[in-house]
Amino acid sequence: MTRVTADVSFLRDYNQALVMAVGRTARTFERSTVVEATGLTPQAVSKVIARLTANGLIRPAGVRRPGIGKPAVVYELVPDSRYAIGAHVARRTLRLVLVDLAGAVHHSAVSPLPGDFTPEHLLDALSVGIDSMAGIGDLRSRLTGLGIGMIGPLDHANGLVRDAHGLRHWHDVPLREIAEKHLNLPVHLDKDVTAGITAEAWRHGATFGDAALIMVESGIGGGFWLSGAAHRGAHTNAGEFGHTVVDLTGPLCVCGRHGCLEIVHHRAAEAGDIAHAARVLAVGVVNLLQTLDLAHVLLAGADLLRHPQTYLAAVTEAVGADARRADWLSTRVALSSLGADVIAAGAAMQVLDQHYGIPELAPI
Repeated sequence: MTRVTADVSFLRDYNQALVMAVGRTARTFERSTVVEATGLTPQAVSKVIARLTANGLIRPAGVRRPGIGKPAVVYELVPDSRYAIGAHVARRTLRLVLVDLAGAVHHSAVSPLPGDFTPEHLLDALSVGIDSMAGIGDLRSRLTGLGIGMIGPLDHANGLVRDAHGLRHWHDVPLREIAEKHLNLPVHLDKDVTAGITAEAWRHGATFGDAALIMVESGIGGGFWLSGAAHRGAHTNAGEFGHTVVDLTGPLCVCGRHGCLEIVHHRAAEAGDIAHAARVLAVGVVNLLQTLDLAHVLLAGADLLRHPQTYLAAVTEAVGADARRADWLSTRVALSSLGADVIAAGAAMQVLDQHYGIPELAPI
């Protein structure tokens, strides 16, 4: 009996998520639009629309009068009915953004973090920043939660930060749990690059194919969107792209190995040879494409965005030169559509997706 109840609840939330997805991508929609886009029955769509309207998530936006038949009510999403705050925790800074239900970024703020910061430092900075951002228009009652895009490695499933590279005080820290208690908000924790690729997928919509977001910011990581979902791996630690070895006799990396892409790239960048650093990154991207056969590669990160055209040109050239069958084996390379906000925005979108996206069915 419990299982039946769980299935009914899952189905209700799943149908709601399908309607919300139509609302995010269409300026206005009506019942027949949703039926055609989702395959749900008209009766099921009517029930979902009534529930979403009662909750203030969508609203009537007029009627369409066909030549024959009854007028059809037209609906639209209410973007300011719900918000989420997203946090991008880097080694030097904390970036917070405010995102509405449609995925639009309304405010963005960056503050410095102390060198080798502790969990307590981060929690205090989050508290100050959230109070300031939630105070804009008195949004606390419409705030769905906080999403955190954090340096890895981490355990997304259990909300733990596992020995974050370059941070001494982050050994098995239960960040999700302590942040919820400290901030009195629901918290979603994910790897920074996974949050970033989620933002790109939200903005591109249903046509977004298999993709990677490559971030260069203190470290180098890769977030993956495969088969229509974020790919986290067996231990939710996928994305350590910068710690793939490109030089067996190379310098020692912070991860303890020699010749990782990250350290080889950073040595070139620190020497002022940005062109060579970009070519090193491009080699890593080509290796990744040989493994995963991706349709899109998005480039992001504060360090990369200081020289965006140099990196974009190097990666585009390397990918083009490697595609020996360009007539069918092609990959689109571009800079992130959200720039420096992509990680924080994606973390906020993950919170909204938890509440208004496709739910996960718990195992039996």
